[in-house]
Amino acid sequence: MLLDRGAEVNAQGGRYGNALQAASFRGYEKIVQILLDHGAEVNAQGGEYGCALQAASSKGHEKIVQILLEHGAEVKAQGGECC
Repeated sequence: MLLDRGAEVNAQGGRYGNALQAASFRGYEKIVQILLDHGAEVNAQGGEYGCALQAASSKGHEKIVQILLEHGAEVKAQGGECC
């Protein structure tokens, strides 16, 4: 609903860096897919985990990791406080 009302899908800030990283960390598969469908940058950097792939991997969310990889997530990405 927020995206349909003009929310910026790649807005940066907060603990997780952006909405895609937060959804990836929490294991919200449907939200991850919605964000990607609305143009979320799969390799955006920032936040505690550095990128969505690292956030999902840190919590063992295999399905989200697969989704991110299918959308071009960079396997060798580095960054964040945890990585």
